[in-house]
Amino acid sequence: MTYAIAVIDIGKTNKKILIYDDALTALESRYRSFPPRFVDGLELEDLSALEAWIVESLAEFGSRYPIRIISVTTHGAAFVCTDESGAQCVPMVSYTHEPGDAFHREFFELAGDPGELQRTTATAELGALINVAKGIFFHKKTFPREFARTKHLLLYPQYWGIRFTGRPAAEHTYVGCHTYLWDFGRKTWSSVTEKLGVRELLPEDLSSTWDMLGPISPEFARRTGLAPETLVTMGIHDSNSSLLPYLLKQREAAAAHGHAAPAERSPFAEHFILNSTGTWCVLMHPMNEVYFTDDEIGKVVFYNLSAYAEPVKTAIFLGGLEFETYSGILRKLHGDLPYPEFDPDRVRRIIDERRLFILPGVVQGTGQFPVSKPRIVEDGRVYALEDVTEGRAIPEFFRDFATACSVLNLSLAIQTAVALERVGHTEGTSVYVEGGFRKNREYNLLLADFLPGSEVALTNIEEATSLGAALLANIALAKAGLAEGRTGFSIEYQPVAGAGFRNIKRYAEAFMNLL
Repeated sequence: MTYAIAVIDIGKTNKKILIYDDALTALESRYRSFPPRFVDGLELEDLSALEAWIVESLAEFGSRYPIRIISVTTHGAAFVCTDESGAQCVPMVSYTHEPGDAFHREFFELAGDPGELQRTTATAELGALINVAKGIFFHKKTFPREFARTKHLLLYPQYWGIRFTGRPAAEHTYVGCHTYLWDFGRKTWSSVTEKLGVRELLPEDLSSTWDMLGPISPEFARRTGLAPETLVTMGIHDSNSSLLPYLLKQREAAAAHGHAAPAERSPFAEHFILNSTGTWCVLMHPMNEVYFTDDEIGKVVFYNLSAYAEPVKTAIFLGGLEFETYSGILRKLHGDLPYPEFDPDRVRRIIDERRLFILPGVVQGTGQFPVSKPRIVEDGRVYALEDVTEGRAIPEFFRDFATACSVLNLSLAIQTAVALERVGHTEGTSVYVEGGFRKNREYNLLLADFLPGSEVALTNIEEATSLGAALLANIALAKAGLAEGRTGFSIEYQPVAGAGFRNIKRYAEAFMNLL
């Protein structure tokens, strides 16, 4: 090993620091979660505690590994207001805060018609403060004196960049992830930045994701003990970091088969969709252009910008959160039982009888069915999720742990199939499943049954987000750009054959009719 890479991977719930060697082998990792602070009813992110942990961890890792570069990837929908020095000057409210209908109406009165904004900024309304422009508007209204002190409005990866190097910046993947801030047609900051009065707080130009932000500052070198020449990348949005290994492999394969030069777009790139599963299930389909049908306007369908600054049609829903919510209810009823084995007879009975359903979504206003209220249906009787959570009413089938888990997996598979359709899935388009749901055999078998003409495959990448960030570090060090950067890794694909449930689409029709 000639050098080590420190990847800082900041998820909404879990924060990770991973050390990779120069061959992209993960050597060691550290995980932590930080409870929010509550002030005047607002949930605030504790950036000071997170930074102290990052500094402590880098100091410890740096004493054992020759860290040469730091690469940051973070969850979406977040930004930080800083003063000239890069110090936070406005409290950071969690994007899960729901400010109410009046706030949302006021935002669109200022910013413009939501349908037109979806066409120009490729952004769908996601509820709460999950759109960065809404977050900016809320912070301006809630903390006017603090906001007036802002000199840099930094998207989340680049906030950590300024903390580490003292340099402000912006790059494509975060600007393009459902922010309302980027005009996809004009390829410049959108009119919303002017209407919010923040254009002068944003960097003038966007950097490439694989560009180097610079060396760490003398102050950060002192705090961590890292060498002053330690470098920092621009940072990348986490979903796009997860997608990057697959894009690199697609282009590498195309070049190897003579279909395209490495610097050109691979003809294979449009023929896979990545189903990246976690708290959010994120369905990403690399495309040639940004295009919405009339039916997609108003739906939770949008475009990301990949590390190549190219469009990625995207749909999301809180699949992992739904899984954890209902699993928590079932654990209260049954204790800490092992997860049930797949039983085709049990699932076939549920599908054929069409009596039992779990309907989305646990956070109303998000996902592919934003107006749906979370509920359970048993023989036509409706149970509100809130009543079930509080123990006021329990569906009878929840007394059977395995049956309830299968009904939940059917719900998640249907939501995934709808999201796939909305990002342009057609027969023959491969679907790769990575993240937590790779281990849910029943979910993957059901998903494969919904897609009989397409390959569904599980991948072997354990930490796709962190691997993508490590890849960018290697590419940045090589000063090669994505077209020529060495990959140095492999992806194994495990095909999933459907279970052959003939009536599964009839069950899905009954599910949709209830919605």
